[in-house]
Amino acid sequence: MGIYQRLIGPKLIRMACGAGVLARQRQKVVPKAQGVVVELGVGGGHNLPFYDRQKVTRLIAVNPPDGHSDPDQLARRADGLSLEFLGESAEALSLETASADTVVVTYTLCSIPDVNAALSEARRILKPGGRMHFCEHGRSTNASTARLQERLTPLWRPLACGCHLDRDPIALLTGTGFAIEHLDQGSLKGVPDVVGFHHVGTAVSR
Repeated sequence: MGIYQRLIGPKLIRMACGAGVLARQRQKVVPKAQGVVVELGVGGGHNLPFYDRQKVTRLIAVNPPDGHSDPDQLARRADGLSLEFLGESAEALSLETASADTVVVTYTLCSIPDVNAALSEARRILKPGGRMHFCEHGRSTNASTARLQERLTPLWRPLACGCHLDRDPIALLTGTGFAIEHLDQGSLKGVPDVVGFHHVGTAVSR
């Protein structure tokens, strides 16, 4: 792995993920989390300020042991939350079946190598009636934009730490046993659809 992939790329991604326009999207879903919450791909902890401390009894923050998450920094940002950091892959969670009330995933499904395995694991750990709250960029509903995303993804992916522009989070969710309970799709103001088309909502296990 080169210097860009180890140091420069992750730093650029953290900066982009901390942008205010994305924080406003996070605020649409993160405060809905309640009970025992599992966040997949916690990264630098950009979601932590938005959790409702009165509704979350325990937050399990999952991130692979790739050095992109600093447990001490997460603990500082998690002020008022009962936080447990779990340094492992979302594709193979050590958590017990039906142990979570809520799964939160934001700007993560685009880059997980085996995203279907990760979503199957999310479904496994959710309790009956549990919910997944998601906020993802991905495949546009405009056919010409989607074709452009497909062409650009092979060039974009190595620059953006594995991010796929053309992944369809809704198709991925429904294909792994989730039903969409609520969904908002659309563009971010001032952001080209090829990188900024958004899928924001809630899913439940079928």
